Amino acid sequence: MKTPKIILHSPKVSAGKTVAKRLHMSLLLFLLISACRTQTTDLPKLPDLSDLPEVVNESTGASLFVRVYEPAGNAEALPVLILVPGGNGDSQEFVKKQKSAQTLADEGFTVITFDPDGRGLSEGVEDYDGFKHQDGLKAIIEAVEEAGAEEIGLVTFSFGITMGSGVLARYPELPVDFLIDWEGPANRDDTGGCKGDVRGHLDEVAQCDDETFWSEREASTFMSEVQVPYLRIQSEEDHVQPDAEHAWILVTAALKGESPWVTVNNGEPNTNYASWEKLPFVSEKMEKLIMVWIADKAKNLLEL
Repeated sequence: MKTPKIILHSPKVSAGKTVAKRLHMSLLLFLLISACRTQTTDLPKLPDLSDLPEVVNESTGASLFVRVYEPAGNAEALPVLILVPGGNGDSQEFVKKQKSAQTLADEGFTVITFDPDGRGLSEGVEDYDGFKHQDGLKAIIEAVEEAGAEEIGLVTFSFGITMGSGVLARYPELPVDFLIDWEGPANRDDTGGCKGDVRGHLDEVAQCDDETFWSEREASTFMSEVQVPYLRIQSEEDHVQPDAEHAWILVTAALKGESPWVTVNNGEPNTNYASWEKLPFVSEKMEKLIMVWIADKAKNLLEL
């Protein structure tokens, strides 16, 4: 069995610096000796997370790189948030200041980030958030559940909504409590450059009439089958798209589908909007504090 690709991460603090160094050195030594499993007793919500075998995408056989973030000095059981990167990104997306996974963890969560197949430190080949990538996310969710997590939320960023909505639609039995979506695109019009002069990051990957390709990669197809509460975070000036029509498409699909609770930003739950212009947008200032805001919304969703 291959060495597990799991990294434990916590912020540097003077009181625990020596202990942290010893813990990581002991963990490394054990990995080198056993080459198959790791052990620790320092994870409150996921007491056995580092005792997981290697996280493997069963559809591809690829070993997936996983990183775990926690608050410093925490000794309480915490809910888990799994972050899904946007575009063709990986876990490095969440070491950036504005989207720092540690910032989110410090708000009271165990946070999981990962590299999808073919990206970063994971094995495999790029799948552009199709079924193979979705199956990799499924393996991570199941591993987190097996480790003892009782509350799990999925937080997607940009194109990551395709992977997130896809896995929830195709595997409704997964133990995910809610879905938070930050400005994710709806379909090929947004990501494949199939509408007007809008260009997407997949416009050179697939033709607009390639139904086989797009059948696996349009969140608008999956959203009506998502059965968990869904929160859309959207500013009036999208980070990529010229308007927010894609947000309206996904929210409308969720409202017509199986999700019991759907809302946009701070809007009234389960409200139908006549057009994207009617959506209750979040301010640009709030976007700069996106992780703190996501943490607050996640806590509210856990109370539903």
